[in-house]
Amino acid sequence: MEKKEVSNELQELLQTLEQQTNWDGRRLVKYDGFWLSEIVLRPILSAQKYFKAKDSDIILTSIPKSGTTWLKALLFSIANRNVISIDQSPLLTSNPHTVVPFLEANLYLFQENPNLQDLPSPRIFATHMPFKILPDSIRESECKIIYICRNPLDLFVSQRNFLLENKIEKDAVPLDIDAAFDLFCQGIYLFGPFWDHILGYWNAGLKNPQKVLFLRYEDLKEDITPHVKKIAEFIGSPFSPEEEKQGVVDQISRLCSFENLRNLEVNKNGYILEVLKNSSFFRKGEVGDWINHLTPAMAERVKDLMASKFDGSGLTFKI
Repeated sequence: MEKKEVSNELQELLQTLEQQTNWDGRRLVKYDGFWLSEIVLRPILSAQKYFKAKDSDIILTSIPKSGTTWLKALLFSIANRNVISIDQSPLLTSNPHTVVPFLEANLYLFQENPNLQDLPSPRIFATHMPFKILPDSIRESECKIIYICRNPLDLFVSQRNFLLENKIEKDAVPLDIDAAFDLFCQGIYLFGPFWDHILGYWNAGLKNPQKVLFLRYEDLKEDITPHVKKIAEFIGSPFSPEEEKQGVVDQISRLCSFENLRNLEVNKNGYILEVLKNSSFFRKGEVGDWINHLTPAMAERVKDLMASKFDGSGLTFKI
């Protein structure tokens, strides 16, 4: 009965929503101002309907290819350091996306209403949902939200390379980079527009900094140590002086470093959801790689977009 109810809701929605084709051939629908792949709309509706956040939950949020994989590894290691030793970490044998599941691309994708109540605390979940689309219980409970964003130029390049490597729509002929970039600047791509996605969490963090921690990928790359400590403090589990003396912060940083994760056997082979290569989550991880792929004119277009969309917000990016 419940499944039929959501299915009917989905069908009714699809008849009213604007639709587009992403540059990689996937069908997109515009739901509440954001472009979603059609396949995640149903699990998002299910999560909105059924997910009940606990005050002890931690929700990791992002636009795809903003540093999500790295932050999953860091957050899991920080939150579980007192029950799982570094040398026994599941990250040594499992991809971070297996260790910290997505609500819409994992849990609610496979089950209409999965039983999540008995998972050990703190429960850590991830989502690419914009702030306004999150299940009400996430926004209204005392659970913590950690958001990571990235320079939109690097975001575009990383997302494009990821989708080209995985080619989800096998028979589709992807648009060239100029056409794909044009769609990006119109906000038409997975979970776009980037400006609305980022501003949603930025403003939520300004309004309630105890609820939402806003992070920039570039800042973590520049100096990871203070951010590991900041995340621990934010989730209510600060490092003790003894832990710092023992080098626990550095141990977590090393375990979760891009280079270490990329060189683990589990992340060199195998697939997530049977279609996404584990290795594709570890391409470069560099700041400023966009310069090797985009023209100065493209960069100026995004800079102008950011200047316009972020005007007055106080939000800036290093380019």
